[in-house]
Amino acid sequence: MNYIEPNELKSWIDNGQDFQLIDVREDYERAQFNIGGLWIPLPEIMEHLDQIDASKPVVFYCKMGIRSGIALQRLEPRFPSTTFYNLKGGMEAWKKIFKLG
Repeated sequence: MNYIEPNELKSWIDNGQDFQLIDVREDYERAQFNIGGLWIPLPEIMEHLDQIDASKPVVFYCKMGIRSGIALQRLEPRFPSTTFYNLKGGMEAWKKIFKLG
């Protein structure tokens, strides 16, 4: 499994790198805090394969990196030529590093 550190992801966002960002948390979590991207809750991920852009790197995030890791495990076999990343530590790490919340 590929991981991306919060600092590297923030750099990608700030520099306009071409990638897709997907939040796999529940709606109430997203409402509390998010960093953008497409919202597909983990239980629905396999129903939304057509929304995953396999032509570019895809970064998944959740609260701590567990659910996004599960998403990668489910999706990697279906998208063997796509590079998937799990945000290391999820939103908890993001908030801690960037002193939010």
